[in-house]
Amino acid sequence: MIHSTAIVDPSARVSDDVDIGPFSVIGPEVEIGDGTVIGPHVVIKGPTRLGKRNRIFQFASVGEDCQDKKYAGEATRLEMGDDNVVREGVTLHRGTVQDKEVTIIGSRNLFMAYAHVGHDCVIGDDCILANQATLAGHVTLGNFAILGGLSAIHQFCHMGEHAMAGGGSIITKDVPAYIIVNGNPAQAHGLNLVGLKRRGFSREALRALGDAYRAVYRQGLTMEQALQRLENDFDGPEVATFLASLKNSQRGITR
Repeated sequence: MIHSTAIVDPSARVSDDVDIGPFSVIGPEVEIGDGTVIGPHVVIKGPTRLGKRNRIFQFASVGEDCQDKKYAGEATRLEMGDDNVVREGVTLHRGTVQDKEVTIIGSRNLFMAYAHVGHDCVIGDDCILANQATLAGHVTLGNFAILGGLSAIHQFCHMGEHAMAGGGSIITKDVPAYIIVNGNPAQAHGLNLVGLKRRGFSREALRALGDAYRAVYRQGLTMEQALQRLENDFDGPEVATFLASLKNSQRGITR
């Protein structure tokens, strides 16, 4: 199942049922799990570990040296979970020794054509990066986060779970869980109600999140006052997640 024109380094650990297309290059210190399909003209450089049933389309570059000017050839890593789809021209870079030394990608994510994930990023599960969406270094995406096409996130920013950015958004602050942002610079535009309903959030949870959102964004409170109100007047796991994404922000939230 490895094409005769593909180049696979002898030190690479490739499961028996992996399919590798023509002219692809699998470098040393690469591990590829069961059921993975790698298209033609793909380059995977180690140290990189791919889980099971990932699909890598043509011209993607996975595990390449990062573009940080401080990078000096250290053996940093990229780790990917299971069932991810990496479309044409996507670039996924390894970490740096100045941070955690690894770029981490969870499972069931979709990286559309020409998306980019910079060094030391941490991506959860079930995220979508649409065409040419770009993550600078040290970015964190929570589960089910969605980036529209041509959007970009500044380094060290966090985007909470179930949050969404519209196409062309430029994100320079942290994005709390569950909300939609859009624009340059990105601004908050309410809850990601369509996405939350599709994922089965209850009516009670949506009502509580709506009240919590208004406390932060619509009632003229300072952040300290809003956090205090959420802690004192709200309960439920969804509001707790929203509150945690606010309290853990290091760059300040998108307003």
